[in-house]
Amino acid sequence: MITSAAFLAIMLVGVPIGLCLCLAGLVYIAASGNPVLFQSYPLQLFGGVDSYGLIAIPLFILIGEIMNGGGITRRIVDMAMAFVGSLKGGLAYVNILANMFISSILGSATAQVAIMAQIMVPEMEKKGYDKTFAAGLTAYGGMLGPIIPPSVMFVVYSVLAQVSVSDMLIAGIVPGVILTVMFCVVIALMGYVYNYPRADYQTPRQRVATILRTSPTLLIPIVIVGTILGGLANATESAAVGAVAAALVGKFWTREFEFSQLPQMMLRSAIYSAIVLFLVAAAAVFSWVLIFGKVPQETAAWIQTAAKDPISFMLICNVILLVIGTVIDGIPGLIMTVPILLPVATEVYHIDPRHFGVVVVINLVLGLLSPPVGLCFFVAAAVTGAKPGKMFMVTLPFFVISCVLLVLLSLYPSLSLILIK
Repeated sequence: MITSAAFLAIMLVGVPIGLCLCLAGLVYIAASGNPVLFQSYPLQLFGGVDSYGLIAIPLFILIGEIMNGGGITRRIVDMAMAFVGSLKGGLAYVNILANMFISSILGSATAQVAIMAQIMVPEMEKKGYDKTFAAGLTAYGGMLGPIIPPSVMFVVYSVLAQVSVSDMLIAGIVPGVILTVMFCVVIALMGYVYNYPRADYQTPRQRVATILRTSPTLLIPIVIVGTILGGLANATESAAVGAVAAALVGKFWTREFEFSQLPQMMLRSAIYSAIVLFLVAAAAVFSWVLIFGKVPQETAAWIQTAAKDPISFMLICNVILLVIGTVIDGIPGLIMTVPILLPVATEVYHIDPRHFGVVVVINLVLGLLSPPVGLCFFVAAAVTGAKPGKMFMVTLPFFVISCVLLVLLSLYPSLSLILIK
């Protein structure tokens, strides 16, 4: 109780979540009356980041930096336009489809929203779409980032759960594609209700020319996902190969990337990676404290009184995780929930940890699009000037369909495990 009170008090005064976790661990040791634990504290802190799989994080972030600097994002949008732009509500489809392609490179919801809002919202507004809807749709498109590989959140979860990073990345492919299709169905229904405009017509020859011109950009996700699925590389190695592919495409095809940009790109990647890795180190300490304090065991006893089978447990977890995700960002949310809920899921209900990880990540990402915080809406608002509250209301059907996907995943674990050998 003292540790929990200290954690909440420290967090409420605005201390970063990583420091909150570390300080709460120190409070627990002091309150336990066992000073010997102070000697293990730095070992636990270091052990949290002593993992080969975590090298994938800075590499995935670097891929996103190179992609932006190489003008690859705009070409992916052009490709999506060639596929679906002439349909009713074409630019809305383009928004989601381009987000799906880009999510296979970026892997970060907030970064994706910040990039795509600058590109798609002005274009949609120019064609007659409501700015609030365009910004909200872009925010939901960013939700695909942490689901379709590569995903920083899946890498962090892999370390916390001690499962294969490659397996976790593969597990997100089918749910990510299903969510994209569901979003497109919602757009089709809303398009006929609100009479969304069509984009400029392209002749078949123009479409083919655009696809041929932009298709080399797909080399990046093909290299990343293909090498993992083919067993040629693990997640970390595929990220390194993907960074090289992004640099080559940007340098020799789009001709907008210069190797002189690399130092600044690597510096930005290192800064963001350091923030994420510090959170992972703090998570190791916090998990150690929770286990030492028998919190997972007590949680398991409480949940078992309410959940009699794996499905009811997963549905309860959906509610808990969604509530947590509304007020806490994705990676800190993972750090706080996985050490408590995962042992219960695997040991009591025998749920596959990879399937559980997919459900946890989707819940926490959906929390980024839910009041009272809705971080992705605030990012879109900062770029476009739209109102976050109105964004949530006009895009409520996308929230509902996302919840439907979570229920389906809870009922049918094979949706996330089908591609894992």
